Amino acid sequence: MIHDTDTIRASAQFQKATDDLRAGHDRFVGEIITLTEIPSPPFKEEKRAAAYEEMFRALGLEDVQRDGIGNVTGLRRGRGNGPIVVAAAHLDTVFPEGTDVKVRREGTKLFAPGVGDDTRGLAALLAFIRALDAGGIETEQDILFVGDVGEEGKGDLRGVRYLFTENAYRERIASFFTFDGIETQDLVTAGVGSYRYKVAFKGPGGHSLGAFGTVNPAYALGSFLVGMSKIEVPGDPKSSYCASTFSGGTSVNAIPEEVWTEIDLRSESAEVLNRVDGEVKALIDAAVAGENARGDTTNGEISVELTQIGNRPAGTTAHNTTIVEASVAAIKAYGFEPAFSASSTDANIPMAHGVPAVKFSHGGAGGRAHTVDEWIDVEPELSLRGLNAGLLALVATAGFVEG
Repeated sequence: MIHDTDTIRASAQFQKATDDLRAGHDRFVGEIITLTEIPSPPFKEEKRAAAYEEMFRALGLEDVQRDGIGNVTGLRRGRGNGPIVVAAAHLDTVFPEGTDVKVRREGTKLFAPGVGDDTRGLAALLAFIRALDAGGIETEQDILFVGDVGEEGKGDLRGVRYLFTENAYRERIASFFTFDGIETQDLVTAGVGSYRYKVAFKGPGGHSLGAFGTVNPAYALGSFLVGMSKIEVPGDPKSSYCASTFSGGTSVNAIPEEVWTEIDLRSESAEVLNRVDGEVKALIDAAVAGENARGDTTNGEISVELTQIGNRPAGTTAHNTTIVEASVAAIKAYGFEPAFSASSTDANIPMAHGVPAVKFSHGGAGGRAHTVDEWIDVEPELSLRGLNAGLLALVATAGFVEG
């Protein structure tokens, strides 16, 4: 079993595999377009999942299925029949139902919502499977290919969370790749943890003149937001907080009965995240108490309803693990300089479970992710360098068996 990327890259089998990636690049681009044009809004990934499942079956993977939450999985057996390496990409996009996902092509550029994030990643997995077979590459460990649901936004990593808690393969996962992102040099080895809440302040309401002086949930919300803006967080480990969405009230001449905001707290450090979480909750309580002390509570007091709408665990993968060493070597092998970073991705879940994991970018160029103007460039040379690097990292992590 070989983990050395130079040895693997020089082998006849791997050269055949990369030749197949080149010969099949037009097919790869076609699969990006096909999958992009199948809508996959949050919590409604079923149509794309069904198409992806059939693609797995057509490529001859074993035990192809959709699990209990909707992840599509398929196994490529290695020699060991023991620990497995996961190669994943997410099926969902951030775009709501009804978004026009028709791909527009201009030269080597493709324009469409979700075309890069993460549809290119899904197509990359298909290209990897074909290349492994074309090269006759045998790995020591089995490789489980996964199209997972619920990576984006309020999906809260539900697909990969299920993979590690309920899926039949959960006890066998030894390493985890999520192929997500464009820039090949960008290697995520730290998971930014996040807590997300809906904070709803409630009160008795009333006429703006007739009930003037009555406690007002909007003032409690305002007090909370001012306090939140003063929370101090470190730059290292990188940490942040944000009040993001707002709603409430029914009329300009009425004291609202309810106002709410959704907030996002993030940190690379679980300790810092929990500290900020505690400060936020204390501010919420203080805002309620302060408004009840300030205003008239004859018709009722201010109360608060705190609902957690997201919980992404923080985690890290050590740089001396096989998956990171293989990824770094593979990135360098194709002319890129690795840039370590932290992000909130599917890799957070395995990191939190103590399983070595990285987010590996799938190559090419692109921009405007999470907007309807999203684009990628599938110019073959840069695109193939990224695909080759991803395949090399995957094979080196799973262990190359010389034929």
